[in-house]
Amino acid sequence: MRTARVILAGLLGLTLLAGSRAAGQEPVERILDASARVFPEVSTGVTALATRSAPEAKQYYVLRGRDREVLVYDAAGQLLRRIPLRLPEGSPASAGPALVYGDDLAVGADGRLWIADRNGNALRVFSADGVLERSLAVPQPTSLALLPDGEVAYTSMRSEKLITVLDRNGQPVREFGELADVATTRALNRFLNIGRLATDATHNLYFSFSYVPEPTVRKYDRFGFLQTEIELATLDIQPAAAAARREIARQDGRAGIAWSPSPTNPINKIISAIGVDPDTQEVWLALGGTLMHFNAEGLRQGIYRTYTPERVRLEAVAILVEADRLLLAGESGGVFEFPRPDKQRR
Repeated sequence: MRTARVILAGLLGLTLLAGSRAAGQEPVERILDASARVFPEVSTGVTALATRSAPEAKQYYVLRGRDREVLVYDAAGQLLRRIPLRLPEGSPASAGPALVYGDDLAVGADGRLWIADRNGNALRVFSADGVLERSLAVPQPTSLALLPDGEVAYTSMRSEKLITVLDRNGQPVREFGELADVATTRALNRFLNIGRLATDATHNLYFSFSYVPEPTVRKYDRFGFLQTEIELATLDIQPAAAAARREIARQDGRAGIAWSPSPTNPINKIISAIGVDPDTQEVWLALGGTLMHFNAEGLRQGIYRTYTPERVRLEAVAILVEADRLLLAGESGGVFEFPRPDKQRR
């Protein structure tokens, strides 16, 4: 297992890699401007981006979790269809909604939509036109990824490991990934271990911790063997991490009070999105309005402040990595195309 530990001397300082020299005089941060807004029908409420190479052409899928719909676009960015996520015709009123809140989306080779329904305590499987076909009961899933042989990996707010894998029959076949020790209160510590999954072309699984103050990503093979860990050992001058540590310490010190996530217990995300180049295994992380790029060995390649074409700071909630561009969904709405700075001539 390889560990790449990156020390950030603040967002505007120099970057040091453990065991290496400072990165010359090159600034840590650069400006990265979006080249265009894409998928114009998409406004707020995006929770996931996905893609599929359909028989006819590549397609893009945008999940709007609260609105219970998926928008599908062609390779040119033209809207092909809106898919309302719904129950089969004739379902009883007592069946409830087909989807309560969609946190994450994966699209199968057959066009089926797999959605992590956190508030519905299930992984939902919809037909290509949005009719619910199957529900797999799991506790509060927050992310998922499709694997070979009909397997599906998911993350949960309740499980004792980071990642659980189900077989094609929906039965658990393996769990892996130790929780990070961040807080002494068990419920709080489990909440802080919430994360997102991404995959590459060889079906490695990348788990990004959403709330751990020192931003961390672990790369596992599909069978659960840890390959690489990226950890950003942020100093106290990095505001988001410092604020998170203070808030965690405050809530962790409330002895005798049962902890549960609520508006009165605000803990902001540190890593807001992860994207992986499926071919090169390079990792892109969004820390609010900052985008970080790591190579396959876990070494930092760049750090950028992201802006929309209107020069508004973009805080990404979803990332899709392609060979020559990045697609970022913004927290305040919209999906934007960015040139890949690592592919541009310097």
